[in-house]
Amino acid sequence: MRFTVATVAMVMLCVMAIHADVKPQKDFNLQKFTGKWYRVGFAYDSPGFVPYRDKLRASMGIITQMPDGNANLTMWELSPLGCQSLMYQYNKTNVPGEFIYFSTRHNMLKDITVVDTNYTEYALVLKHKVFNREYTQVALYGRTQRVRNNILQKFKAFSLSQGLPKESILLPPPAENCPTSESAQFPDVAGMEKEASAMMVSFQDKREVAHRTRKFIKS
Repeated sequence: MRFTVATVAMVMLCVMAIHADVKPQKDFNLQKFTGKWYRVGFAYDSPGFVPYRDKLRASMGIITQMPDGNANLTMWELSPLGCQSLMYQYNKTNVPGEFIYFSTRHNMLKDITVVDTNYTEYALVLKHKVFNREYTQVALYGRTQRVRNNILQKFKAFSLSQGLPKESILLPPPAENCPTSESAQFPDVAGMEKEASAMMVSFQDKREVAHRTRKFIKS
């Protein structure tokens, strides 16, 4: 099925309207946000994810601030192949607390919003994309693998407010030995900066497409 530019633009406009009331953490401070986090809560309504809900485990990640103001997330996740490490480059926008990144898996730009955090204990993060239809993910991150009950309730309430069904809101158990003590080291910032520079040309091309689409929506 072929989509015209007008169709894509209308879909993006609807998505922007739905999430217009979601604001990032006030006075978001990336430096305070860096360091180790555990994803202790996850809400996702994609039908393709349903068979994997009971296999989900609480994964660990490390946020690193780059010299250009962007952020890198190194994440360790347990899969059938063992403990896998993944790296995501989050590119800053002109709104602190809002980032975009290019998904090589889906070949598209996605946006990330840090909705609420106190930096020392928890963070609520909203990810959203358009892929055949709109998909929303809400993640709860904790500095430790256990967070207070009122924070869990906040996560559940926010997920429901975004239209996610109750059965899609998960509190996964911890992953055993993932990452291993040897692999859970803070990333090499210099090395990541070189890799990020190599990827920047491709990312700029994708961002230009998104920018033109936003201009089309506003016109």
